[in-house]
Parts: sequence; structure tokens; C-alpha cells
Amino acid sequence: MVVHSAELVLAGLDPEQRAAVTAPAGPVCILAGAGTGKTRAVTSRIAHRALTGEISPRHVLAVTFTARAAAEMRARLTVLGVSGVQARTFHAAALRQVRYFAPRLLAGRAMPELLDSKVRVVTLAAAKVGLRADRAAARDLAGEIEWAKSSLVEPGEYVIAAAKALRETPHEPAKVAEVFAAYERLKRSNGVIDFEDMLRAAVWGIEEHRDVAEQVRGQYRHFVVDEYQDVNPLQQRLLDAWLGGRDDLTVVGDASQTIYSFTGATSSYLVDFPRRHRGATVVRLVRDYRSTPQVVGLANAVISQARGAEARLRLELHGQRPPGPEPELRIFTDEPAEANAVAARCRTLVDGGTPAKEIAVLFRTNAQSEAYEKALTEAGVPYVVQGAERFFERVEVRQAMVALRAATRSIPGETPLPTAVVEALSAVGWAPDAPPAGGAARERWEALAALVQLAEEYAATPEVLPIGEAAAVERPVTLSDFNEELARRAAQQHVPTVDGVTLASLHSAKGLEWDAVFLVGLSEGTLPTTYARTPEQVEEERRLLYVGITRARQWLWLSYASARSPGGRARRPSRFLPQLDRSGGGERAGGGVAKRTAARRPATQIVSCRICGATLLAGPDRKLGRCPTCPSDIDEDLYERLRDWRARVAGAQKVPAYVVFTDATLTALAERRPGRTEELIAIAGIGPRKLGLYGEAVLALVDGAAVDDIAPQKTFEISS
Repeated sequence: MVVHSAELVLAGLDPEQRAAVTAPAGPVCILAGAGTGKTRAVTSRIAHRALTGEISPRHVLAVTFTARAAAEMRARLTVLGVSGVQARTFHAAALRQVRYFAPRLLAGRAMPELLDSKVRVVTLAAAKVGLRADRAAARDLAGEIEWAKSSLVEPGEYVIAAAKALRETPHEPAKVAEVFAAYERLKRSNGVIDFEDMLRAAVWGIEEHRDVAEQVRGQYRHFVVDEYQDVNPLQQRLLDAWLGGRDDLTVVGDASQTIYSFTGATSSYLVDFPRRHRGATVVRLVRDYRSTPQVVGLANAVISQARGAEARLRLELHGQRPPGPEPELRIFTDEPAEANAVAARCRTLVDGGTPAKEIAVLFRTNAQSEAYEKALTEAGVPYVVQGAERFFERVEVRQAMVALRAATRSIPGETPLPTAVVEALSAVGWAPDAPPAGGAARERWEALAALVQLAEEYAATPEVLPIGEAAAVERPVTLSDFNEELARRAAQQHVPTVDGVTLASLHSAKGLEWDAVFLVGLSEGTLPTTYARTPEQVEEERRLLYVGITRARQWLWLSYASARSPGGRARRPSRFLPQLDRSGGGERAGGGVAKRTAARRPATQIVSCRICGATLLAGPDRKLGRCPTCPSDIDEDLYERLRDWRARVAGAQKVPAYVVFTDATLTALAERRPGRTEELIAIAGIGPRKLGLYGEAVLALVDGAAVDDIAPQKTFEISS
């Protein structure tokens, strides 16, 4: 059905969406939370203005970040009865303009060839300055160059700019700057340009050529920018050039979904929009039509702890769907157990009628996918890998498998398997020390580290050989055995699938949604990654978890493994996880988010460290209100008076001292020094009964009273 009436366009919109659609001409900022219908709102705004005659569709330029989003926008406008709107990505819009104006701007010459990828030219540029770069290193160098150009940084400015931005550079910054300069020279000598050059050319054409500016601005008079929190300085400069001082601009964004800062994207333009555009209309879309109230509540709980500039625009979502199951937190002994449990649940969901394509397993890094590929394969569940190659199809993994096969001829057979694998991987440049800087090089390192982990797990299950009929003997697995195991896994996982469970990183999952979502590997060091060192980087990791949670429509599972491999070093759960009571839960924490603590506090409440803000999960940590590693600010005198008072009460009641209050509770009281009943009961371990028995005495002690000053009836009163 095609809509041709402005009134029909407004039908079915909620009050906030209607306010966005009918906002007056001029600067409009739509802060749209996940699942709140932002695409519907923005396309309805364009259609309503067009159908009322306020604007002409052919004068509208709507830009977004993916071709899929642009196509969806065009399709929705068609259904609304509006055609002629240019809905494109930034790059597609710039390319169209540069191609059109190239003969005029380049004295009759055609536009230079556009590079599909920087990697090949970057590899040559690195060689020019004496730096050998494999494909992963070249990808990281290309990423740095892309960040610099998107941030309007020239080669000579790179070192200072990288330092100011706290960039973790793949090589010494001065060397990266040399590669950057050599890359620019090679492009010019070969007569090619990259995508950033194309955006700059569009800017240059408008800023430096009045006739081009007049023609572009005459064509496009009304602008819409989707995902505005992902705009980088170069794209913003192009937008400013298009506007030419005009203000008919509608932007849509969600600061809580800012997760691409490492590429140069910045939410500062969204955060500062009302200041840069005085009198702007700001509309908040907070009704979530995607997820159940339970999922929405968890998302709100996680993002409510956010800090920094983006947190100023934090939205509290309100779920509009019928209630659904509580999100679950599962804790496992190791990653293989976690992966097997996820695969088993996927099998159950598929057998119960959930289409495999409506299930997703999301993780922090692509290197985590192998365990889930294996587990899903063994469970007979089809899967697809989103935005990355399958584990055994990755170039570095294929090269490593060749090196492992070759090593069987040079490494003695009695060498322990993990040692043999590490030695073999040295042939492809891998070493078991800290991973290199740079995203691609680090992912390559982690993928090969996953092979070492597989070897450790495989070596822990020695082969049992039958000897006669009455005895058996174990023999250690060899490198040849391991190669056969890898070949078997690769063969299983290379079966092509068309429709299956989605395996994806959290970054590549943005903009997508599924009925059931598994968020896995939620441990410290993984999420947040160990490479998130600044407060800003840690906050971006928090937003990654928020994005992951808001991908789920109905069913959500969060999990982490206490160790990476069986018997491995213990790990802590992610600081971003919501408060859960894990007592007696085994591998399942509470059966749902805060289900066991529901009687005491709301299911989505988070207990955070009052010093560093980390989420607290362990009972003693919750009582203290701080991480065990954060400094204590205990009042030693108060602590001693509380201990003396507890001893007297316990003696009078003829019960052990911990029955009155545990040592952890006394420490929490001496650190937090509650002055009111509300502050006292907020300390875990002090419920209504103990508040009635001891609350008045404790508050008096905190206020400075001596133990002897506490009235005997208040000190020694017990329930009869």
C-alpha cells in the first residue's frame, strides 16, 4: 500500500515520533534509542514535509553510513508516496558529485581511479621507508592513515595528533608518519585516489569553486544525516560545505551507540548540536518497540553507569512489547564448556521452532569465533560468520596449518604438543609474548594464539590405545595427530550454509537484530579489552555491551568462562555486568537477571564500586561497596567500636559473632559510615530484621557514641 496523504503519514506514530516528524524547518536533533523507530520517524518527516508542499523531494539529500540503510530509507519513502529523494552514503554522495564535476574541476580530465583498498599501496609505501609489512601490518598502517585523513590530519601533523588522541600505533609514530607521506606520494605518482581523497575533493570543489557551490546548494536544500554519532571530522566538513551556512538539517543519533571512535568517528557533533545550532529542536525517542521490557531494563541498567560526554545524552528506554523471559547470566568453568552450552541451547531453540537466522552469538573479537564454529558444527546447527571469514579460512590460520604440517619433519616427536605448536608457529612470525599493537596484527596474533590453546586442550586428552583384550595404554598426542584434528575441524566447518545462526563481533552486529542473542566471553580482559586503558576507551567498551544487549528482541543470554582453558588461570567477570546473586547457582547465575535479589532491590539495579565505578558481583565486594583492589578508607576507630559492640551482642544472644554481622559487613559500615536508615539498609547483609534489631545502635556508633554509651536494652535486646 502506498500512502499519499500527509495525515496518513502521521497515523500510528507515537507522541515523540510525531513531534520529530512535525518539527519546524531548521535544525532538528532526534536522539533515538535502540529500537525506537528512528528510520520510521526520519522518513516520515521527509514524507510529511514533501506531501504538505513544504519541500520538494528532489531538493533533499539524506545520508547514512551503509548502503543497506540508504536502500531501506528509499524503500520506506516509496511506500509513503514520495520519490526523488537522494538517500545515499556519504561516500556515494561525494563520488556522484566528484564524478559529475571532475571535467570542470580537473581541466577536462576524468576523475582519477579510485582505490578499492589501501593495503597494496601501503605495503609499497612501507617498503619505501625501510619497513617490512605483512598483510596484517599493512592493514593496521592503512587504518592509521585512514584515521588521520578522516581526522583532517596531514602526514607532517601525524605524530602530534596521534599523541593527543592517545593512539596505539602499529609502529613508532614517526615511522607511521613516514609511511603516510610515502603513501601519499605513491598515490599521486600512480594517478589514483582513495575514499578520503574523494571526500576531500568534494569539499574542495564546493569551498574553492563558487559555481560548483552554487549548483550543489541549489540542488540540495534540505539535509538529513542518520547515525550522526558516527560522523568524523572530514564528513562533518563535507556536510558543512553542502549546507553553506543554511540550517535546514535533521540529524538522528544515539550517543550510547558510539562504538567507532578508533576510526575517527566522534559523537561530539551530536553532543554539541544544540550549541552549534542555536534554537535547534531536540526530540527524544525512548519507546523501544524492538525488545521486551526485560531486555530493555537490562540495557538501561548497563548504560546507566556510563560516564563521560556521551552519557550526557543517555536515554532511558521504555519497553513497549509484552513481557518476555528474564535475561540469563551463565558462568562456566572454561571457554569450551561455554561454547558447548551455547551450541546446545541454539539446538534447543532451533528444534523448538526459532529459525536459525533469528539467533546470533556475539563476541568482542573475531578470534573468539572458532570455539563456537566447532561447537555449533558438532551440535549440527548451521551458522554463518558475519563481517569476517570463518576461522579456518583466515589467511593466517591457513599459513599456520602449512607451517604445522612442515614442522612434523623437523620437531622431535616426543616434544610436548603445546611446545611443538609454539615452535612451529615461530616460522610464521608468531611468538607467545604480548600481542602487537594495531587491530589487524593483534587479531592475527589472537587467531594463532587460539591454535595454541586448541593444542593445549587437545594435549590434555591423550589417546587411549587398546592392548590385547584386558589392558590399555595412553600415549601422548603428537603434532601429526594435532594436524589431523585441525584438518577434521576445518573440513567440518567448511560446509557451506545459506541460513544459520549468526556469529558476529559486537562491532559488526550494530544495526542488526535477532529474536535470540547470546553475548559470550564477558570477562575482564575481553570486555573491556585489556587494550582499553583510558576512561574514554573503557566507556566505549561499555557501550559495546549496550549495543549487544539491544540487538535482542525476545531472549538474551550473557555468559563468561572462569578460565580460558580447562585448569587455566582464573578470570573475573566483566565489570559492566549487572548485579547478580550467584550464590548456589552453579553454572547458572540466579536463573535470570537479579532474580534472587528481587526481594531486596529492583532486578536491574547495579552495585558499583564507589571509587572506580566497576560493577561489583562478589558478595563481600558488594558489602564493601568497592573492588578489593581499590584503596580502603576505613575508620579504624569505628571498626574497633563496632567489633566490641558485636562481641557484647553475640555474647548476650549466645550466638557466634558472624550471626550478628559478618566481618565484611563491619568493614563496610566502617568504610561507608551510614548516617541514615536508608544508607544503612543499602549495605548488603542488613535486611529489615537486622535493621530493627541493631539499626539504632549502629547509627549511634557511627555518630561517635562509645560502646558503653549504648543503652543496654538497645545493645542486648534479642527477639523472644
